[in-house]
Amino acid sequence: MSTPKTELILAIDQGTTSSRALVLDCQLNVLGRGQHEFEQVFLNDSWVEHCPHDIWQSTLQACKDAIAASGFQAHDLTCIGITNQRETTLVWDKITGEPIYNAIVWQDRRTAGYCQQLKGGNHEALVQERTGLLLDPYFSATKIHWILEHVEGARERAERGELCFGTVDSYLLWRFTQGKVHKTDASNASRTLLMNLQTRQWDPELLALFSIPVSMLPEICDNAHDFGVTAPDLLGAAIPIQGMVGDQQSALLGQGCIQPGQGKSTYGTGCFMLVNSGDQPILSRNKLLSTLAWQHQGQAVYALEGSIFMAGAIVQWLRDKLGIIQQARETESLAQGVPWDQSERLIPAFTGLGAPYWEPNARAALVGMTRDTGKQQIAAAALRSVAYQTLDLLQAMEDDGQHIHQLKVDGGMTENAWFLQALADMSQRTILRADSPEITIRGAAFLAGLQAWLFSQLADIHALSEYDQGFTAKLDHAQRQQLYQRWLADVSKVR
Repeated sequence: MSTPKTELILAIDQGTTSSRALVLDCQLNVLGRGQHEFEQVFLNDSWVEHCPHDIWQSTLQACKDAIAASGFQAHDLTCIGITNQRETTLVWDKITGEPIYNAIVWQDRRTAGYCQQLKGGNHEALVQERTGLLLDPYFSATKIHWILEHVEGARERAERGELCFGTVDSYLLWRFTQGKVHKTDASNASRTLLMNLQTRQWDPELLALFSIPVSMLPEICDNAHDFGVTAPDLLGAAIPIQGMVGDQQSALLGQGCIQPGQGKSTYGTGCFMLVNSGDQPILSRNKLLSTLAWQHQGQAVYALEGSIFMAGAIVQWLRDKLGIIQQARETESLAQGVPWDQSERLIPAFTGLGAPYWEPNARAALVGMTRDTGKQQIAAAALRSVAYQTLDLLQAMEDDGQHIHQLKVDGGMTENAWFLQALADMSQRTILRADSPEITIRGAAFLAGLQAWLFSQLADIHALSEYDQGFTAKLDHAQRQQLYQRWLADVSKVR
């Protein structure tokens, strides 16, 4: 039985290292896929950029490839959903659409000094109260400020209303509509340091603090919304864009975590743990982030979030810099047989430490090496460092009153069963692996389908969320505590 042509969704996941697109049916089964990697621009050890042209062209080509692979045509598609790397910042000319600088990536730390200056002026309490976030280079506002201050003529052009700011969702929407629409969704807006979590609008006092003209900013909309229509010549038809959501919020929805207390952890380039906190944001005592999960029909659902900067990126480092593996999957066989009490420990502060530490100037360390240390031990230490960091987040969430008994996981690293057992051992929780590697993109597809009436309510996501394997702890509790205390001592040395 063929899929009805009126029930197909094109879903886009514009990520940190690649752009992907899927054509899905109304059961969110994948009918066609496309993916293109693009270059990472490292200007020094803490500055990370993307070429906006690469973001756009890789996304466009991935969409074309997915449509071709599905066997359908663009005019068969009902709608488009977009999910994206969050916080990454673009500024472009309002008339020509030409970016005035490269995209500054969420990992970039160049504004650490500016953040310290703002903290010294006692502004962090206001920022956290209004946005649920912290003063850190991670977020968009300080990146916008840097562009306006360092690109010749940018400040003057912005004041004249000639420039647009957008996170990646807004930039793709602008390109797909050929400059007709400048909008964002509430989840991405909540990651900029500029949106008030209560009003869910741009905050005038924060705009003044960061010296950002309001004319640069996109309109904030629900996550399921009629955002615009693609220009027909791009994909071969005018297709409505009806869902946009930040990638981690999209994964939370894709995992079916629509009730308070339900949580997930995504292991991609970084690791992002979110727990649904209901209709009110939680002001964390442990440097976790309050963020907007999604907004539907004007009603907000919030989440508490902990972010680790280096997860899958550590495996990339083993491959690209140390050269001890050629494929990420090799780490699983390498780590087999390396005991928990190995002397080697990796503290992966390559771009600083994220939650709950927020130390942008911390740097990585590999300690405890002996003459017997080889690539097996380094691979195991690398994978275990992600498990330790995950426990950091779980402990902080518990202290903020959010208890996660079962952790739903997704992302590229979850293909590694050895890592997931290590995660269960260190967290002492049941780890549930999603049955599909496409959880993040499912959330965006579902939101677009919700707006297009392919689904009737948020609860419909439950029927589409399944798990293929569970992992439970095997490590002795006393040994786990001893190992974790050693981890905390190691972290204190690099902070």
